Order: sequence, then C-alpha cells, then structure tokens
Amino acid sequence: MKVLALAASNSRQSINKQLVSYAGEVLTSKIIANAEVEVIDINDFEMALYSIDRETESGIPQQAQAFYDKISSVDAIIISYAEHNGSYTAAFKNLFDWTSRIDPKVYQGKKMLMLATSPGPGGAGSVLAAATGSAPYFAGEVTASLSVGSFYDNFDMETGQLRNEEIQKQLEDALATLK
Repeated sequence: MKVLALAASNSRQSINKQLVSYAGEVLTSKIIANAEVEVIDINDFEMALYSIDRETESGIPQQAQAFYDKISSVDAIIISYAEHNGSYTAAFKNLFDWTSRIDPKVYQGKKMLMLATSPGPGGAGSVLAAATGSAPYFAGEVTASLSVGSFYDNFDMETGQLRNEEIQKQLEDALATLK
C-alpha cells in the first residue's frame, strides 16, 4: 500500500507536519507493515495565487500537475490540517484550488485519513469539519478523522511521539481504517 502524507501548512515548524509524520510511522510500525509512506512538504508545490485570469494567460502550473500526479500514484492519503482563522491555510487552499482546475475530483477516489492539531484545546476542529464535510465532493473517501487539541500537552517533542495513550489509541484505530 502506498500512502501520501502531508500537512496542510507551509510552516517549517508545522506541528501538523509532526503529527502526520508520526502517523505515517505508526502506520508502518503497527498497522500495515508493508505500507510505503511518502511525507511531502506543500512548500515544494508553491505557486502564484490562483485566479482565472492567471490560468487563462499562463495555464495551470507544473506544481499543480505534480501534486495531482502524487495523488494518482498512491492508494491512500493522510492530511493533517492547520487552522488559520477557522479555515484552511492560504498555502493549502491555493494548492487545492489550482489542482482542482486539472480535475475537480482532486482526491481521485482515494481513502483518506484527516487529522488536525493546534496548540489550543480546539485542535483545529473547524477546519477539520470543513475538510471532512467537503472531501466527498472532491472524490475523497474519508475513512476516519481525528482532532488533537493542545498539541504540546499531548505530543512529546523530544521523542516525536504522542504521550496521551487515549489519543494514541484513537490514532491507531483511525489508521486501521485505511486497510
């Protein structure tokens, strides 16, 4: 099984990237031993802000096609969403908008685990709800979702692992839905 993992954040210090990377490690060590997880950085797909005028003048950027091709090449996707003012980060939304111009079914029928975290107790729940609610319209099969609130209280930065056993179990159960 090939899995694409990404944080919907362009922060170099992204706690969502830490969470999604950890989820990939748990997937291969405890859930699906032969899974191949590729963690990508959305900064590698940075493009000018989407506009119909820009698309008409210059076409769709190669980075959008490369992102779409990454999705095409895998069996499942794990995304961990950062929340900016209750919604998607501008960086992820722009990547998604450009990619949707290639094919509105961006997720191409792939199984998806959606995660989110934040330093506060809300755990980026607003953006996670929006993402899980809209994914089916973009051909995403959301098998599970998990919000991790109070990231720094629940994740050990030194070991790079969840320290909260209940959340660890929820993550493992969520990952198992990708089988």
